[in-house]
Amino acid sequence: MQLVRQKGKSAGRRKNQTRALVAVLTVAAIAPGCASGGDSDGVEPAHGQQPLKAPPARALDSYAQRLGAAQAARVAAAKRWGLARTPLAAPPPPVAKPRITTRKGFEVKGQASLPPVFTTIPTKKKVVFLTIDDGAEKDPALLRMMSDLRIPYTAFLSDYLVKEDYAYFKKMQARGVSLNNHTLNHRYMPGLSYERQRREICGMQDTIHKRYGKRPELFRPPYGNYNEDTLRAAKSCGIKAVPLWASEAFADHMEWREWDKDLHPGDIILTHFRGREDWKGTMPDMVRRVMKTVTDKGYAVARLDDYL
Repeated sequence: MQLVRQKGKSAGRRKNQTRALVAVLTVAAIAPGCASGGDSDGVEPAHGQQPLKAPPARALDSYAQRLGAAQAARVAAAKRWGLARTPLAAPPPPVAKPRITTRKGFEVKGQASLPPVFTTIPTKKKVVFLTIDDGAEKDPALLRMMSDLRIPYTAFLSDYLVKEDYAYFKKMQARGVSLNNHTLNHRYMPGLSYERQRREICGMQDTIHKRYGKRPELFRPPYGNYNEDTLRAAKSCGIKAVPLWASEAFADHMEWREWDKDLHPGDIILTHFRGREDWKGTMPDMVRRVMKTVTDKGYAVARLDDYL
């Protein structure tokens, strides 16, 4: 059984004429809405401010104000949480989700009919995905920090740790975090029979459904180790995909799977629910480390579920 580890003057003149024509048409389109005077909603504009009467202009102004407010809040949150730079906002999710396939060298026998195993999402966008495993540390500061900064992340949970405080992860779910399967007891899966592996995976499916109202479609095997039986069992439990990771984050450093020790578009980042007992720092310290690396390299953190 296979085991997998882990320019000319005339052209310029024509451009200027075209721009002038566009400007005239734009003024003509907006003018009727501005000529009637006063604000139709009964709200007087500030002194010196042109009242926005035309619906398209009003909509654009409202959208710009919302974007500005959101960015201002993000900047303030970054300062409050001690980030070196404000995190970049992720681009809109893809209209058509990318086709996910198993990474070369990670296949098992019969892989074509089994859930794909991968470390990176195929995309050209400069986005990465943050995932957090197990559930040992239940730091309230992490919930506040990630919500304030609007950084998306995905959790992979093991019941033997989560059951100490199911409510903590309920709060996490309420903040938009996807809760997924990391087995009941975090065993080394290739060392178990097919039936025992199935109990570990299906049992965690049942637990997440009972506690959080949804059966996950994502599964991450403990330690990233699996064999054919693991994937067969996962499929029988309703699992659609098996995301592993391209890099791992700690409170004081990063570790890399690839030889170039760098980020790439679509990379999945792994970290764990840990604190000072296990790390040289806290969960917020880990987030600061991850975001410095990600932002300095020009990447944004996107939501994994939006690409799967």
